Amino acid sequence: MVRSLHRWFGLIAAVLLTVFALSGAALSIFPAAEALTTPAAQQISVGELAARIQAAEPSVEQIRRAPSGRITAYYYEGAQPASAVIDPATGTPIGSADTSGPERWLTDLHRSLFLDDTGRFVTAGGAAIMLALAISGLFLLARRAGGWRFILKSVRGTGYGRLHAVVSRLALPGLFLSSLTALWMTAAIFGFLPESGSAPTFPTDVSGGTGAALSSVALLQETPVDDLLSLNFPATGDATDVFTLKTAEGEAYIDQGNGALLAWSDAGWVDRATHLITMLHTGQGMAWLGVILGLSALCVPVLGWTGVIVWLRGRPGRKTSWAAAGDADTILLVGSESGTTWGFANTLQATLFAEGLRVHIGPISDFDPARWPKARRVILLAATYGDGTAPASAGGFTERFERMPAKPGLQLAVLGFGDRSFPAFCGFAAEIARIAEEKGWVPLVDFDTVDRQSPQDFARWGRSLAATLGLDFELNHHPTTPKTWSLQLISRRDYGASMQATTAILRFAPPKISLWQRSAGKGFPLFEAGDVIGILPQGSDLPRFYSLASCTKDGFVEICVRKQAGGLCSGLLTALEPGETISAFLRPNPRFRPMPGRKPVILIGAGTGIGPFAGFARANNACRPMHLYFGTRHPASDALYAEEVSDWKESGQLTSVSTAYSRTATPAYVQDILRSDANRLGKLVADGGQILVCGGREMAAGVAAALADILAPQGVSLATLKAEGRYAEDVY
Repeated sequence: MVRSLHRWFGLIAAVLLTVFALSGAALSIFPAAEALTTPAAQQISVGELAARIQAAEPSVEQIRRAPSGRITAYYYEGAQPASAVIDPATGTPIGSADTSGPERWLTDLHRSLFLDDTGRFVTAGGAAIMLALAISGLFLLARRAGGWRFILKSVRGTGYGRLHAVVSRLALPGLFLSSLTALWMTAAIFGFLPESGSAPTFPTDVSGGTGAALSSVALLQETPVDDLLSLNFPATGDATDVFTLKTAEGEAYIDQGNGALLAWSDAGWVDRATHLITMLHTGQGMAWLGVILGLSALCVPVLGWTGVIVWLRGRPGRKTSWAAAGDADTILLVGSESGTTWGFANTLQATLFAEGLRVHIGPISDFDPARWPKARRVILLAATYGDGTAPASAGGFTERFERMPAKPGLQLAVLGFGDRSFPAFCGFAAEIARIAEEKGWVPLVDFDTVDRQSPQDFARWGRSLAATLGLDFELNHHPTTPKTWSLQLISRRDYGASMQATTAILRFAPPKISLWQRSAGKGFPLFEAGDVIGILPQGSDLPRFYSLASCTKDGFVEICVRKQAGGLCSGLLTALEPGETISAFLRPNPRFRPMPGRKPVILIGAGTGIGPFAGFARANNACRPMHLYFGTRHPASDALYAEEVSDWKESGQLTSVSTAYSRTATPAYVQDILRSDANRLGKLVADGGQILVCGGREMAAGVAAALADILAPQGVSLATLKAEGRYAEDVY
């Protein structure tokens, strides 16, 4: 729905919006030029300014101050009315106040298309369409990125589609502001806004005198020039007329004989808002904003051009590897945690398209047989996160799938992606296959798995698929190497030497990224503690992942690494010296972090598993209840973050700290201290607490068993906590 709205509004109004955008971009130049040529502001009162101008031009009738600070005076030269820009330092004219021909022409085009009131309604309609495009575009960008929190990460894809997304992200804030303020200004012009403050009642009790010295008018002397909107002088020879002063705060009538304040009316909120919105839209008084809005407007033709091309390439009847869900004979859905499974899906899609199949590809959350009237087969590529868990993009899928009846005539294939070193290898995909069998789905091919992104496993499964379809193809998948960044080591702290278990806390400097790179989606990704960094060691096709112990706000990238016997990556990292660099990439891990709110958080880890917990504690400036249970070998050699942990406990960033040491006279493991603190743990969970576990698989299994025993008397299971998002593991 959102995509269709965005597409058709954009296509229908592309030419009109381009005219508005280009004329608006051209008009943005004038406020900037005016700001550069306007004389410097004077710290004087309206009375002083008026006296200077009246001395230079005795016939002055009105003084106006523009938001840019430019002072304009209106007076007579003989019998002819005249106007000029005034130097506030002297009160003398320094240039013409007339609007130039090009600016006047562009203004009429931009405001009304030279069609007066009818044209203003047309431009208001264009602004409404632009606002709808900006809002729908923002939702589409969030969907493309995988959620609102990832909207600033690098834009995926290639070609015109990626260019459209990148330019959109740059332009959307400016276009949203321009369209919203344009609609307000139109409403103000045609009287659609609520009634604001009215002008004060014109006074009848004037003194009858004339010629009061401006220096003796108290209100004029008390009002700074920066607050002035306009000052009207009384008509010459009319003793009943008055001074009329308008400021952003209100309007006043002043006696011309004795300078007394005769009447005052406060400005209403609508007037104040309209004044501000006019400045925001035109850039008058905010030249820098005008330039930004102008640059945003220049993006509209690019967005129109790329949008039309994307539409033309995807319209019905065009030969394309992608098919709409309603026209496809093959539905290919993906559940992926880090995005790598999408690469396999793209290879499969391209291969099947080359064989003449019409393939629709999408996320596994789009599973809905009712939308696939022509589909004959559906293929699910399902990655498993951690030890058998569904990826974040597929949360709740198995529950929905279990409620759906099998669709006659639609065959189903499930291919799992995972790591065989985990006990629940491809557990999520295996669960889908089990449910499919129970519900009576007709299998397209037998359930199969791909171990650690193996192209060979994928090709083997592909041969089975080709045989079933009666086709002759080979799935030749070439993994795409993620974009990497060079990170320089700035410090290291070493532990574990006495225990022959070298462990290091490594801190890297993030790469320096310009604002332009960040806005264009090419900057170093934003990251949180608990996200992961991927490092591809030389001589290996598989990256190694380490949990982050820092976030973007910390200004550094930090990880904990223990050297593994024969480990390529751990050996490389633990041998690094400050000044040396590594190539790495980041991946979000949104499920492994404290949930929003003030509920308690229970952090349970061992060894280098303390890494993300250090990041959580460091960021806990609000002193949310946070309890750390940490196990390691010996306090003399393996107490990672010992100094920081002590400081965080003292500051309240950690509410409590419980430690277990396995290589002391009284050895204990982290699950032992959990059992000894069972009562408090039970209360914390009963209060809505969240449990996060990080460390080795054996430790995690022991912790799970201990927690199951602790929580059983309360009738709480880890499965229930997982379903509620209150139990998460990051195990290795």
